[in-house]
Amino acid sequence: MKPAIASSLGGLMLAFGAASFAVPAAAASLDARYDVSLLGLTLGTANLTGGIEGSAYKLDLTAKLTGLVGGFTGGRGSGAATGNLNGTKLSPTSFAVSSASSSESRTVRMALDSNAVAAVEIEPPIEAKPDRVPLNDGHRRNVIDPLSAFLMPVVGKGLANACNRTLQIFDGAARYDIKMSQSGTREVKLEGYSGPVAVCQVRYVPIAGHRSERPSTKFMIENRDISTWLAPVAGTNVMVPVRVSVKTMIGTAVLEASSFKVDPGMTASTARN
Repeated sequence: MKPAIASSLGGLMLAFGAASFAVPAAAASLDARYDVSLLGLTLGTANLTGGIEGSAYKLDLTAKLTGLVGGFTGGRGSGAATGNLNGTKLSPTSFAVSSASSSESRTVRMALDSNAVAAVEIEPPIEAKPDRVPLNDGHRRNVIDPLSAFLMPVVGKGLANACNRTLQIFDGAARYDIKMSQSGTREVKLEGYSGPVAVCQVRYVPIAGHRSERPSTKFMIENRDISTWLAPVAGTNVMVPVRVSVKTMIGTAVLEASSFKVDPGMTASTARN
């Protein structure tokens, strides 16, 4: 498998996100395990852990490709994000992600303040290309990072409007929107959670920082086969994806939870004590 495919699967785990909805003070610890597959074949795993305490949150993500694919590509990645749930806004304060394959590796670190990028560091730097759409200062304001974007606050307890949102994401190199719309609900049974999930249809809209002439970019702009399922985090008004499905140029990639464990009223730091 090509390293680019390994990178795109890692990106799948960071592509879905949050919006501006009121969230009351809450506390919960989350521990979720996901399987990553392509064309129905399991390629790796990912773990999302973290906690919400009052208005603060912290998330950690690790991902690794396994089996023959992992042996050939060495694909792995990790990320961390912190921030606050302030009234009607999710406000990230820090974001860091590292990814590596057999041919390349990259680390991104970003600090944010009031939903604007205060500082960003990318090592090695993104290579300049003639078709790369330039970023400006406006693209770095009114944004969230892609890992904080796993937290999706909702109003009330119903699932009816959980999906109706546009996520304005900046990952340190590119600015894009994830447009979500309600498609329905369904019942799931996972280790740690059994109950309804919201089913969302998703569209990817690149804004800046992307390469406009890349075939993969053009494919994703026209892609109508992207969806995610959102499950509630008990003890909070937050929902988190338990399934993400994306049609790619070589087949459908899926990130799906096999375990979704929540300890309401307990933070991640408390759970470790």
